[in-house]
Amino acid sequence: DTSPHTSPDTALEDAPRPRRVFVARHALLVRLTHWMNAIVLAVMLLSGLQIFNAHPALYWGQYGADDDHAVIEIGAERHDGALRGVTRIGPLSLTTTGVLGVSRQDGETRARAFPSWLTVPSYQDLSTGRRWHFFFAWLLVINGLIYLGYGFWSGHLRRDIVPARAEVSPAHLAHEISQHARLRFPEGEAARNYNSLQKLAYLGVIAILLPLMVLTGLAMSPGFDAAVPLLPQLFGGRQSARTVHFIAASLLVGFVVVHIAMVLLSGVVNNLRSMITGRYAIDTAADPVAVPNGDKP
Repeated sequence: DTSPHTSPDTALEDAPRPRRVFVARHALLVRLTHWMNAIVLAVMLLSGLQIFNAHPALYWGQYGADDDHAVIEIGAERHDGALRGVTRIGPLSLTTTGVLGVSRQDGETRARAFPSWLTVPSYQDLSTGRRWHFFFAWLLVINGLIYLGYGFWSGHLRRDIVPARAEVSPAHLAHEISQHARLRFPEGEAARNYNSLQKLAYLGVIAILLPLMVLTGLAMSPGFDAAVPLLPQLFGGRQSARTVHFIAASLLVGFVVVHIAMVLLSGVVNNLRSMITGRYAIDTAADPVAVPNGDKP
């Protein structure tokens, strides 16, 4: 409302206007371990696909011989004289020529579960793929322990990652899902901290997916199985552990895809700046400042 002595233009100019401020959002150690994880997981994924290519089938239980029925299989078969890529998931069979099962390499069509541009090394070499995978696996464990140690010591996990009870109520989560579906992201003071969906996603990766990948990876090691025979039994056998390992890795890839999409949609410059410098820009309400007509900044 305006008084008889106040013009609408003056009232608008006297209204509080947003003020951009920079807040500290990511500590240095969080940023360092984040980027280290990005590099390590990328190499582990590509070298893991190289390992998978040596026997592109997954089983459940103690099975795993060539004549056993696979729950997931990526292979090739001849159809009308040509190679065709086929991916089987249980009873479902999909033609995936050009991406899975059959792809072109060096100008030739070859039977290969994952194409050469998705594996480290690009050529078929199980031994080299394992060396890359195991080396970066230890980097993942060391980096994760550093992050967890800092997170507990500084209160980062309790303060920034673990959601409060009110944040995980069905009504609150339904509202956040609805807002994200409309591409409406937190602004102002609400953007200072992670929202509930972010906290749950990060907590799921930290507390479930990454530990599951490490444990199933160890369960597939003959040497570790000899020392701790209970570990593969927890997953129903080494072949089950391999299947769980593959599924956990797939879920982690899905998380990364959604994570990158949210970074792009909610402000790529601001998000990257916060993960590089630690400073995140938010717009906060400012005190009313009267600006005379004609003197607009």
